[in-house]
Amino acid sequence: MEPEKKSHGALIGSIIIIIILIIGGLYIWQSKVKNAMQKPPETPTPIDSISQTDELNNLEQNVNSADTNAGVDVSSIQ
Repeated sequence: MEPEKKSHGALIGSIIIIIILIIGGLYIWQSKVKNAMQKPPETPTPIDSISQTDELNNLEQNVNSADTNAGVDVSSIQ
């Protein structure tokens, strides 16, 4: 009887795949960190704040100046 030869090919293949996945994950993580460091934080500029305030004031003026009189006599409605 001849002794069985054990093959370690599947184990080596699995280790190589795991190493490739780890390297890919590190690459993606580093690229996201690099992009986050280069991008300045988004804060509203004073111009944006002024335009938003003007829009709100315009909306408030429109609501206050709206004519709600529909021309209906309330006393004639039963």
